[in-house]
Amino acid sequence: METKPYLIFSLHNLRYGIDATLVQEIFLLPELNPIIEAPTDIVGILNLRSQLIPIMHLGLRLGYKMQNCHLSDSVIVLQWQDLQIGIIVNSVYEVKNISSEVIETNISYGRVKESTARFIHSIAKLDADIIMLLDPEQLICSASVEDILPVLNSDSDEIETFGDRPQLKEKEIHLSDRESIHKYSFYDLYYPQVTPQETAIFRERAENLRRQAESSDFTGLIPLAVFGLNDEYFGLDLDVVREFTNICHVTQIPCCPNHIVGNVNLRGEIVTLVDIRQALNLALDRDRTTSKAIVISFNETIAGIPVDEVFDVMYLRPSDLTPVPVAVHSANDEYLRGNAPYLEKMLTVLDLPQLLSKNSLVVDEEI
Repeated sequence: METKPYLIFSLHNLRYGIDATLVQEIFLLPELNPIIEAPTDIVGILNLRSQLIPIMHLGLRLGYKMQNCHLSDSVIVLQWQDLQIGIIVNSVYEVKNISSEVIETNISYGRVKESTARFIHSIAKLDADIIMLLDPEQLICSASVEDILPVLNSDSDEIETFGDRPQLKEKEIHLSDRESIHKYSFYDLYYPQVTPQETAIFRERAENLRRQAESSDFTGLIPLAVFGLNDEYFGLDLDVVREFTNICHVTQIPCCPNHIVGNVNLRGEIVTLVDIRQALNLALDRDRTTSKAIVISFNETIAGIPVDEVFDVMYLRPSDLTPVPVAVHSANDEYLRGNAPYLEKMLTVLDLPQLLSKNSLVVDEEI
């Protein structure tokens, strides 16, 4: 039985997979530089350790109507022959070895003639999940109608068609008007509602990715996932982070303490959500809903930590970590590793395994 590794990710609440051997690295979406002459699904370029990487908006490439980018979006960098290219997706999950026995190929949609590029070459059936497997060659190399729109009808206000697929005008800012793109920033084009705080985070990510060329030795650096709770920044050791996920449906657990939010079904695995705010002396606001969680795994413990936002993945120099002031969180020093500067505020670095065990925050499954 032949198996092949695929990186599983989501876009528009659907699951996709791509050959994991092509994946070079994954990081949260940084600020990009739009390029006038690029195809319309190439939303910009990134200076990645002194190498310019084109970044594709996968939603646009697959024919979706343009939707805003978000802080929680990720970029997957692929190596195809001599080209490196990044694709923007909503969430990245895991690498799965998928057997050829559960992959359906030669999918027909009942059309006599299909002239559009086949970006999806097969579909995998994994328990309750349907995963669409992408064809990297078609995805990266095949020309699409957007590439030739200026030649066909650059002044048309009507919907263009290519084969059987309608192509909607992309935005009120006409992305097909390549000459006008230089007037707009990345945020004007792809995230017009961005806040100043979010802009600073996008720029910090881009700067970190550029600077890594100057210091590519990560020995001794502390890898952290940066997240927000109650308008404060916290850092969590990346070694215990399994994935970031969206919270969709929560099943309440009877007779549990307040910090147990409930259970979620994560691709067939039941994960308990644990609210750590009370342990951090932060206010518990039951009316404040959170839609994101960090799934952590250490020893034999797996849990989800609801957060307001996942901001970044960063590498912290130990010398930048300073002790927590005695007057602040003095009862919690055992699981507060220290403070570090982040943007214009301070970041509190947590020892989450210590926090969960010391406060008995994880539910005993035998209860």
